[in-house]
Amino acid sequence: MATVANYANIFVRYDLIGSGAAKGAKVSSKDSAMQKVLQCVLEGDSDNIVDAVNEALATKDPMTVINEGLIKGMNEVSRLWDEGEYYLPQAIVASDAMLKGLDICEKKLGKALEKKGTVITHTAEGDIHDLGQKIVNALLRANGYNVIDLGKDVPVDEVVAAVKEHKPVMVTGTALMTTTMTAFERISKRLVKDNFQVPFVCGGGAVSLEYVTGYDLGVFGKDASEAPGMASDAVNGLNWTQLREKWNS
Repeated sequence: MATVANYANIFVRYDLIGSGAAKGAKVSSKDSAMQKVLQCVLEGDSDNIVDAVNEALATKDPMTVINEGLIKGMNEVSRLWDEGEYYLPQAIVASDAMLKGLDICEKKLGKALEKKGTVITHTAEGDIHDLGQKIVNALLRANGYNVIDLGKDVPVDEVVAAVKEHKPVMVTGTALMTTTMTAFERISKRLVKDNFQVPFVCGGGAVSLEYVTGYDLGVFGKDASEAPGMASDAVNGLNWTQLREKWNS
């Protein structure tokens, strides 16, 4: 009977190989304390981000640590995501580390950092496949947006109520199945009826360009990485028809 001579490659997390060295990263700092902050974000090191940020805050003001360490690091994570160097695990743990460091800096400032705008995210009613939504959440938060995460299997009424309450610059919905994506059109009709013209970005495994652009407010999200750019356009005044023309043409 044959036996395995080397067990080293069994159950290896290949998606995380090289992440400890921030594989592919092109940003760095000449300041040793700031470099530690950058590394913690790039590596998703939530265990050491507190010490790294506090060390940097000993000689620098909070906004410098935020802009030159935390945000600079997450911008690089976004680039690595766009280029296929980073995947879901790296993006999420990097976002967690960045948010943990941001909380420390905000406490030092004595106030929360002003957000670019509010975005509501959810996974369609009847659908529990929320990995796409998690990626969208991580990328939006990393880019300075206040994310209202409604979770998965969210009823149409709950989405409509959240839009009325929070008045977001954009709403996103994800769905894996054709049977659940029909909730998006129902949400759209309810919002239009109540005179809400918020861009409604929809995507996911079964969702198509043809379906999403078949109802008002709908903008097709081909990939989660497009979410920050779409949100930026919405903040800068583009309405849903202009977003559709730019991103879906």
